[in-house]
Amino acid sequence: MSAKPATIPERPWFSSGPTAKRPGWTPEALSGAPVGRSNRSKVTVGRICQALDMTREILRIPVDYQVFMVPGSDTGAFEAAMWNLLGARRVQLLAFENFGQLWADDATKHLKLDAEVLSAPYGELPDLTQIDPQADLIFPWNGTTSGVRVPNSDFLNGHAVADSGLVLCDATSAAFCMDLPWDKLDVATFSFQKALGGEAGIGVLILSPKAVERLNSFDSARAIPKVLRLKKGNAADAAILGGDAINTFSFLVIEDYLDALRWAQREGGLEGLIQRCDEAAGALFNWVEKTPWIDFVAVDKATRSTTSVCLKFVDPAIRALSAEAQAKLATRVGSLLELEGVAFDITGYRAAPPGLRVWCGCTVEAEDVEALLPWLEWAYAVAVSELGLVAA
Repeated sequence: MSAKPATIPERPWFSSGPTAKRPGWTPEALSGAPVGRSNRSKVTVGRICQALDMTREILRIPVDYQVFMVPGSDTGAFEAAMWNLLGARRVQLLAFENFGQLWADDATKHLKLDAEVLSAPYGELPDLTQIDPQADLIFPWNGTTSGVRVPNSDFLNGHAVADSGLVLCDATSAAFCMDLPWDKLDVATFSFQKALGGEAGIGVLILSPKAVERLNSFDSARAIPKVLRLKKGNAADAAILGGDAINTFSFLVIEDYLDALRWAQREGGLEGLIQRCDEAAGALFNWVEKTPWIDFVAVDKATRSTTSVCLKFVDPAIRALSAEAQAKLATRVGSLLELEGVAFDITGYRAAPPGLRVWCGCTVEAEDVEALLPWLEWAYAVAVSELGLVAA
């Protein structure tokens, strides 16, 4: 059995959500938060507007798109979009990981829409040639639980015309880490707790003019809970779309987001953040490609995520085991790394193929990924031996 490596990552946070705080973060970053103030006060409204303006600037969101916050993190933001906008047309949904399937279940079982689900197993994308531009389209840009992302925006070309359906994109593991094609997206959502390592509970919802027009012209006739409601009377609620809070937000969370946005600006904006992702993911990619017992869940190299990198065991002796035994192996590898203070929360998603998941988003340092790699080798060897398994 190999000896423990001599160096450990300085920042062992590799969870896929909430993710690592920005480098250098301390609780002192929240000291200026306007706690105990009304969410209608000038100072608190000013904090929200500042965060939204910085979000628009860093992500290069067009000036005629609406950017605002809603309760419930990314889930709340995407549910609000679905409940308020869908039903005017047939809907297609891409389900290739857990959250894509969640939206598909909501559309078919709860909203009971005229919906077609284009599915693919973990590691693959659905057949994108089956997309109908006249239908509303729902999909995650990056599958957090599968490590699969769409390779480009070419499959959205048919939707980029005036009479096509809306495109609703769950961008929560892509925003700030991947370049999103705003001219082809009508709805995009994300949460602070993903790419920028923010605290949880608030989602960001972005609407194109086309989506706002749908909001103004379409009446779903369904009852919509207040925390998801984007209309006032028969039209879009101008106050909410203008940045007003649907309900009271935590200004500790807003302050933390502002701190992360300021850091993102110092890192060079979107280009700098994407470069940081590519460097961290690149270190992990190089190791996987030369390590015989591990491989990407993503089958096609062009679809590999650079944020939520999902890995599976491919040693033939391990693959011959039951899924339960493989999951036990993955859990033990994760536990060993956590006990050593090397890496936290890197076991793969429970519904995904048994394996590991390493977050390589922009708040992760590439050198910490490099330091993690020999520990992965060590933990795997120890876990295989402890469980009485025989690896090839």
